[in-house]
Amino acid sequence: MTNEPHGAPPQGVLERLSAALGSEAGRRGPPPVERWNPDYCGEIPMRIAADGTWHYNGSPIGRPALVRLFASILRRDPDGRTVLVTPVERVGIEVEDAPFLAVEMAVEGEGDGRSIAFRTNVDDLVPLDGDHPLRFERDAEGGLKPYLRVRGDLWALVTRSLTYDLVELGEEREDGGELWFGLPAGGRFHRIMPAADLS
Repeated sequence: MTNEPHGAPPQGVLERLSAALGSEAGRRGPPPVERWNPDYCGEIPMRIAADGTWHYNGSPIGRPALVRLFASILRRDPDGRTVLVTPVERVGIEVEDAPFLAVEMAVEGEGDGRSIAFRTNVDDLVPLDGDHPLRFERDAEGGLKPYLRVRGDLWALVTRSLTYDLVELGEEREDGGELWFGLPAGGRFHRIMPAADLS
């Protein structure tokens, strides 16, 4: 079990983090976590599983409102550590894949003028645009894994069913002197893979 400074076990850490937010918890939009720089207080036994489920001390957190609260104070620091941050405390947590899942997609229009927006598993609404691009990776079996930037260096894994929907919207296009398969949306072409890699 990870201990807090001075050897105290992390009892009540969820309550402490909630209390530290104070009035921030009721504000609209995410708290200004990028401006907060409290001391790092070590890791707590919190984990975000690959399926998007949040766990504390090995048990799922069953209250969606509490998960949304903690998701709102999530940040990825420059050293690669994922932390929960309040004005007075910063604690590390484990993330198995991505901290969020993109679970719903709305599409309007066609071609480069197409607008796409996603809803995450914690109810963030994220447009596909220059500030919220897609990136594509391969899983261990060679399958496509798209990620959407939510904020800062926090990304949402696009669910498999939405991945199929994205691929259906794709097209081949020359980009940078090469032929790519990609997704035109938000005024730009989002590269998925070289066209030669299509099977």
